[in-house]
Amino acid sequence: MYLKYVMWGLLVLSSLLLVFTLFRNRRAGRWLSAVGLNVALAAFLLYILHLLSAYTHFDLPINTTTLGTVTVLGVPGILLLVCLKLTLM
Repeated sequence: MYLKYVMWGLLVLSSLLLVFTLFRNRRAGRWLSAVGLNVALAAFLLYILHLLSAYTHFDLPINTTTLGTVTVLGVPGILLLVCLKLTLM
């Protein structure tokens, strides 16, 4: 039980140090905003695809894996997930 609190403490401390280091660097702020924009855009695109699933009868789940794939790859990531879903169906 004690080790669990130590591990959580180390996680919080290292996260705070990472955030502090990133905010000290000006380029890191731009990088964080770009990553945040990509995540928001990916979530929006997946949500639009989910809304259209009633018309297309194609369901792509919104979870961490699909959001990460679309965040990194963008629109080609959505196409990749759609092709994988169609291939594996």
